[in-house]
Amino acid sequence: MYAIVEISGKQFRVQKDMRLRVPQQESEPGKKIGFDRVLLVEDDKGNTTIGNPLVKNTQVAATVIEHGRDKKVIVFKKKRRKGYQKKQGHRQGYSVIEINTIGAPTVKMPVPAAKASAPAAKKEVKITKKAAVKKTTTVAAKPKTAGTKTTAAKSKKPVAKTAKTAPKTASKKTESTAATKKPAAKKEAKEE
Repeated sequence: MYAIVEISGKQFRVQKDMRLRVPQQESEPGKKIGFDRVLLVEDDKGNTTIGNPLVKNTQVAATVIEHGRDKKVIVFKKKRRKGYQKKQGHRQGYSVIEINTIGAPTVKMPVPAAKASAPAAKKEVKITKKAAVKKTTTVAAKPKTAGTKTTAAKSKKPVAKTAKTAPKTASKKTESTAATKKPAAKKEAKEE
């Protein structure tokens, strides 16, 4: 019996009592952990079950044996003709696990620390605080519009210029009204 399981984004072919080196798991040595992202299972009779994308109600249970770090990998960066060189070393963490069972779920899944410490009620409070911050920014935007009103008050000089031009337009209006009255007077004279 074997299964293909996804552990921390990588796929592994596992069998019972098999030891694997997987990306570092957040569990102490000696504790049991379960992996529910099972992609394929083949039982002892040769029946293969392929998930779509996962096989339902199937889990791989394992025990953490130890944690460690791989050999050092040198990361060297260089930009030629620029005088830039950077040398770094990196050691990737890993965990050694032993597969106990493949089948129905028996072990609770490990909950990451970030998800366990942040309840949903606190998230809602954060959202309301952000909304309050947005409201204060809109309130802060209103004085800016008041500032534009003061600039309109400063632009009284152009208004005075239009006041000077107003008598000219008024005289044109009187002329046009007088012109309209004259034809009416002519019509009255013709009627008599």
